[in-house]
Amino acid sequence: MMIRLQAHTQPGAGRAPVLAVVCILFAPLTLSAQTAAPAAPTAAPAASPESSATAALPAFEVVSIKPDKSSSMMSRVMFTADGISVSGMPLHMLLREAFNTSDSQLLDEPGWVNNDRFDIEAKVAPEDVPKLKALKPTDRWAMLVPVFEDRFALKFHHESKDLTQYILVIAKGGLKMKEATQGDTYANGLKTPDGKAGGAGMMRVEPGELVGQALPLASLVRFLSFQFHSPVLDKTGLTGKYDMDLKWTPDETEAAMMRPPGGAPADAGNPAPPPAAGPSVFTALEEQLGLKLEAHKEPGDAVVIDHLEQPSPN
Repeated sequence: MMIRLQAHTQPGAGRAPVLAVVCILFAPLTLSAQTAAPAAPTAAPAASPESSATAALPAFEVVSIKPDKSSSMMSRVMFTADGISVSGMPLHMLLREAFNTSDSQLLDEPGWVNNDRFDIEAKVAPEDVPKLKALKPTDRWAMLVPVFEDRFALKFHHESKDLTQYILVIAKGGLKMKEATQGDTYANGLKTPDGKAGGAGMMRVEPGELVGQALPLASLVRFLSFQFHSPVLDKTGLTGKYDMDLKWTPDETEAAMMRPPGGAPADAGNPAPPPAAGPSVFTALEEQLGLKLEAHKEPGDAVVIDHLEQPSPN
């Protein structure tokens, strides 16, 4: 799996990076999983859900973390056969993926996490490579939580917070996506970085367009959570894999518009008004894919950052 991102930070302290260009190439192992729910409070300290979950995962044996010195705003993430390779990624994005949350579910981060970018190389021991191969992407990301606890002195806790959560459902007009044909090689479709046909499980996202080949809904849902900085829950009931070509009119204020001002909830069923010209992503989803987003304000799990430091030396 390879993810290539380009992001910029809007002015203002504490503002999360706004995704300007996203190019995501998912290997066929693209799957999703929900993180465990927070443990109920007890008289004795309870292990965090990540502590319980990561205890069963292989640990990285070798980890290198360095400040990114490049002037490029491109970020790259690759899941390798024995670990993960990250270039130029802000710590905020890494924490978001490690906890499998949206931007609005990460609280009390220091401002530098949005600006300081890091290069990370992490590998498991040779005997753990077969275990790594069998893991879902969300589990691979979760393996970074102990790394952040060790190298960034990360301390955190979970708490419930009222969140605007977007629900993805099938629109009244019915589904308009094409279910992927089993065994389709996509000879004329998306290409890998070396120019070869990418096959099933690939997705490319650019400003105003998302193209996917044989993708599960989880890939689209994760992209939408990036766009809206809020949880997006799949309530479509769709379990297949689909070919997608979604086009909308991008706007410089789109990211700010998608997040309700002051954290106020958007109107249910109408998360945001369309831009002045062309379809918004909300309209495009309904007209082109047959999917609809509905916004609800309800309690959800948030990760509160209690302590975080610049990384310790290698």
